[in-house]
This record gives sequence, structure tokens and C-alpha cells, in this order.
Amino acid sequence: MTDSTLSRRAFLAAGGGLVLAAATAGWAESAGAASNAISPLVLATDLYASPNPQRFVFAIARGPRYASGAPARVAFAAPGSSTGSVYPTKLYKSGLPKGRGVYVTEATFPVAGVWKAIALISGKKVPFVVQVNPSAVAPVIGAAAPRAPSPTVTNTLGVKPICTRQPQCPLHTVSLSDVIGTGKLVAAMFATPARCSSMYCGPVLDEMLGVMARYQDRVTFVHVEIWKGLRGADHAPTVDAWGIETEPWLYTIDGAGIIKGRLDGAIGKQEIVDQLDALVA
Repeated sequence: MTDSTLSRRAFLAAGGGLVLAAATAGWAESAGAASNAISPLVLATDLYASPNPQRFVFAIARGPRYASGAPARVAFAAPGSSTGSVYPTKLYKSGLPKGRGVYVTEATFPVAGVWKAIALISGKKVPFVVQVNPSAVAPVIGAAAPRAPSPTVTNTLGVKPICTRQPQCPLHTVSLSDVIGTGKLVAAMFATPARCSSMYCGPVLDEMLGVMARYQDRVTFVHVEIWKGLRGADHAPTVDAWGIETEPWLYTIDGAGIIKGRLDGAIGKQEIVDQLDALVA
């Protein structure tokens, strides 16, 4: 649900920065290095046209540094429109590095294309753009989870090292193919701590490791690395089977093998707990 709308005038007033934001949606360092300007870092990586609300996640930078912390709202206007809906956000900081909390909202993107957006933070209107694809790349909530095998200590599927966390995590003893759709509840984390471009993978994996004890008798936890090795561009075969192109991701899957939760980009500790609570409920 939105809490208000942003007028055509507000979007037009902020429009001077939209071209720059489009070029730096991934937060090119050059955009902020020369100034102390506020800029959004869009972490939602697989938005798609749908009448249903989707999780939208972003962080804030001030110059070249992360600076998430102040209350924020975000507005979106569809392609060809100059008015947009304003959504409240929730800031998740627990478990994430200082200043690198993430803002999350549930927004609706009914059509594909480049959406205009404005972050409303610290009394400023900060423009950026959001790409919404015609369809999702990675599996979505309500779909059947892929049943491809995942690397284990007894069958690495060519992935080396099997875990880039230091020390390695213990979530590589069970293959996803042996648990999905077998009546077991599953939480699958796709993350590569040693090679994560956003540097959220390590903290997010640690968050899950820190809360999983309370669910271990009910949920099977699996961690899958994104890459086959410390160098090169070859994905782990499980990642290709799932169609995942970014990191990190957390999926929760019910006993019938249906996806119940889908979080990407960066994930707050409480979001992980909420997803697991919903899975076991």
C-alpha cells in the first residue's frame, strides 16, 4: 500500500538527475567520489512486470561511502507517467556492516520498462531509475523450486572451494535435489562471500548462520556458492539451473517444493527471521 502520491511537478523538478542516475544505478564510484551528494544504491536485481507487490531494496550512499540510516520513503512513476506513488520503507541494520543497512518496501510494477524513482531522505528528493523486466529471470514465489543438485562435500560438482566463507560454513552436506519436494522445509542461500561485488554476501550468510539454530529441527539449510572457483566467470551448475545472475539470494521452500519466500540483493537479519517464521508456521 502507498501512503501518498508524488505529483508531476515533483518528478519533473527532480528529473534533471535521471540521466545520471540511469548511468550509475549500480553506484559507479565516480558518481560520488567528487562530492558528498546522496545517491541511491539499487539492490533489487530482478524486478519484473506484475500486478502483485514485489520486494524493492536499496541502500544510500553519501559521496563514495555507504550512509544508510536516516528515515526514507521512495516514489515510483511508470514509463511515460509523471506522477507516482510514494511508499514507506523499513530500514534493516542488524547484522549488516555499519552504515550499510538496507531500505525495503513492497511496491507494484505492473508494466515493464524504465521507471522513474525518487528517494525521499533527509529532506532531499534524490532521483534515480529502476529497470523492470517483462518477466522474472530467477524463480518467483508460488513457482516450483528447481530440483537440480547442489554441491556437497561428497560431490562438489566441480565447485572449488565449496565454500568461500572463512571459516567454511557447515551447510554443504545435503544436496538441494535430495530435499526439495520431499516433504522437508528448505532454506537455500546463494552467496559467495569471497567474490560478492556488493560485499553483502558474507554478512548475509553470517546472519542466517546466527539464527538457524532455532529452526534446525524443522528446516534444512543449504548454502550454494555462486561461482565454480575463486577466479573465472563460470557459475556453479546449481546457479545456472536456478537462473540466478546476481548475489546474494535467499529462498524458502515448502515441503511440496513450492517457493514461499524470495529475497535478493541484500537482506536484513529480521527479514531472514520473518521468512523462516512464515515457513514453519
